[in-house]
Amino acid sequence: MGNRLSKITTRTGDDGTTGMADGSRLPKTDLRFDAMGVVDGLNAHLGLLQAYVKEASAEIDRQISVIQHKLFNIGGEIALPNHADMGYIAITEADVQALEAWIEAHNETLPFLKEFILPAGSVATAQTHVARAVCRDAERATLRLAKRDGNISPNTLKYLNRLSDYLFVLARVIARIDGGSEVLWQK
Repeated sequence: MGNRLSKITTRTGDDGTTGMADGSRLPKTDLRFDAMGVVDGLNAHLGLLQAYVKEASAEIDRQISVIQHKLFNIGGEIALPNHADMGYIAITEADVQALEAWIEAHNETLPFLKEFILPAGSVATAQTHVARAVCRDAERATLRLAKRDGNISPNTLKYLNRLSDYLFVLARVIARIDGGSEVLWQK
């Protein structure tokens, strides 16, 4: 791979625009950058979560790594408005199915949920809930972009939806790995 970013400070964005993967420039206030930014923020939150759980579970560490790469692919799809015309596929149906399989496997180890759970507990559990909430923001931002431009793949939208489900279940799993339990909402 060549040097993709040999010069970080380019000053080309000083006019309030940013370059897209296809070479075009858009205002930094465009919905496309909102979506890319929230997906990037989600990826950063997952990186922090991974640092917390790396020693506790090799399988969760591996899953988060896979997800981070998929989120980078989603960022690429968003940054390339004509991705479908170019044959770029960020997320496949198999990627969505993999998330669903992880959800099912993790959920099998958990007791039936009878109450709402607060986004609290250990640092790792709380960080998983933060990532889940940011994932919902990423899903909404990407949906807004899809509604406006119509060029976000259905699999990408499904993936972000499933990912928030995965993170909810993962928070429950991590609470137990950390030796605790969920913090239940008290009416």
